[in-house]
Amino acid sequence: MIPGIYQAAGAVIVAAVAVQAVLLTISSIRRYAQSSAQHKLTLELLMSKVDIAKGIYKEVESSEHSWPGFRKFRVQRKELEGGGVCSFYLASHDGKPLPSFKPGQFLTFNFHFRGKARDAEKEVVRCYSLSDSPGHTDYYRVSIKKVPPPRDKPDLPPGTASSFFHDNLIEGDILDVKAPSGSFFLDTTSANPVVLIGGGIGVTPVLSMVNTIAESGLKREVWFFLGVRNRDDHIFKAHLEALALEYENIRLQVCYSDPTDQDVEGKDYQHGERVSVELFKRVLPSNNFDFYICGPPPMMDSLSEGLRAWGVPDSSVHFEAFGPASVKKPLVIPEKAANEPTPELSVTFAKSGKTLLWDPDIGSLLDFALSNGIQIDSGCRAGNCGTCVTALKSGEVIYIQESGSPPEAGTCLACIVAPKNNLTIDA
Repeated sequence: MIPGIYQAAGAVIVAAVAVQAVLLTISSIRRYAQSSAQHKLTLELLMSKVDIAKGIYKEVESSEHSWPGFRKFRVQRKELEGGGVCSFYLASHDGKPLPSFKPGQFLTFNFHFRGKARDAEKEVVRCYSLSDSPGHTDYYRVSIKKVPPPRDKPDLPPGTASSFFHDNLIEGDILDVKAPSGSFFLDTTSANPVVLIGGGIGVTPVLSMVNTIAESGLKREVWFFLGVRNRDDHIFKAHLEALALEYENIRLQVCYSDPTDQDVEGKDYQHGERVSVELFKRVLPSNNFDFYICGPPPMMDSLSEGLRAWGVPDSSVHFEAFGPASVKKPLVIPEKAANEPTPELSVTFAKSGKTLLWDPDIGSLLDFALSNGIQIDSGCRAGNCGTCVTALKSGEVIYIQESGSPPEAGTCLACIVAPKNNLTIDA
């Protein structure tokens, strides 16, 4: 009997040791898992700090390499993009690094063209959106469509600046360029899904945005809508199709408003209609997106009003119209009674030391200043870029048309205002 007892006792001891070993193993595994999780968390926090540091460095680098006034740039190369659009790659003439920019911003160009009078020069300032991502330190790119004469006035000349870019500029030419600016840009600190919408040449700033998201390697959800008439106006066709094929998070939706017999639905375009909120309702999974829109005024008006009616908050809708007619709703100055005399208004330019009687036939306050030899910086002349913002020292102004980006209190956008009463401005 005793040997059997010893055997039973031995078995119990062995079992106890085995259980203890298993418990120690489980405990070790738990400690390792906890240690591994803690290590992973520490690593993630460290990488987060590195990313923040990179972002801060990039901002510092950007500010250090930015520049006041105009800087000389050399036309590095030209590339036709289809739809009457040409891309211009611009490198710094001095060879110094280029600052980063926010995807969606624009460059301001200053030209001096020979006027009609002998030896007279005409200054022309234009703004063009950057059409590539900020990830390229050796060039900026703008993509410009040659502006034809108005359809109802075919005898008028085509766009001055756009024609100069297309017809006169060659590789190696030098341009005067202001640093990137503009308040219409992609929030790159957010991971929210976005809808990017471009109408015609308005695709350029949202193209910069989609390129930025693609190059970042992030899987941020993107729905990209392009609205053009047909294949003849299809800008960046090959590039956009390549993006959609390579990146599963980028969904391309091309709309042809007037497709030809040669255009193939499902291949050249996805929708035979204009870009609209009704289309968004059919295609998008919800309205829970940030919308970035750039296009002609009718498209802007329709989409902004439709999105609001769909319940999209104004804070989620970002837009930039373009061109001299980029007005959502013109503001009409009330007409005076037939027998009411026209009041004489004065405009005082404080810095220039001039006080002049206002001439309403000249146009805007900016036009009035320039016609009297008073320089006010300007860009788009449509109330979008903010270049002409001017401080009001006394008096009030009335907006001739609605601004794309309202200025701060106590200032005005000189390109789209007229004096309401006697006025003094800081110019």
